[in-house]
Amino acid sequence: QVQLQESGPDLVKPSQTLSLTCTISGGRGTVNYYFWNWVRQFPGKEPEWIGHTTYSGATEYSPSLKSRTTISRDTAKYRFTLHLSDVTREDTAVYYCAAGLMGMKEWGQGTQVAVSS
Repeated sequence: QVQLQESGPDLVKPSQTLSLTCTISGGRGTVNYYFWNWVRQFPGKEPEWIGHTTYSGATEYSPSLKSRTTISRDTAKYRFTLHLSDVTREDTAVYYCAAGLMGMKEWGQGTQVAVSS
């Protein structure tokens, strides 16, 4: 059974970099073929895809966030990390990691991140 767990700060100051890590447990081998995604959701809105990486290190980002986003991975620890730079209050959201081959099959529980001074 695949489980994902987000971790990181729940408060980030404006202009700083938001960094969140997703740890994958279970399903070793299977998840190697998955896309490892970051998604965020604003209140009352549909989830917004931020980007993904793969076990091999390929990455793809949302065009609207590409200039501020980096997703890295540590295959030895089955972790992947989102770095979103130069954040503003508009980046306040619930952030999820999700993994899957076709679509996002497995989701973390999400973590609320607020951007505030």
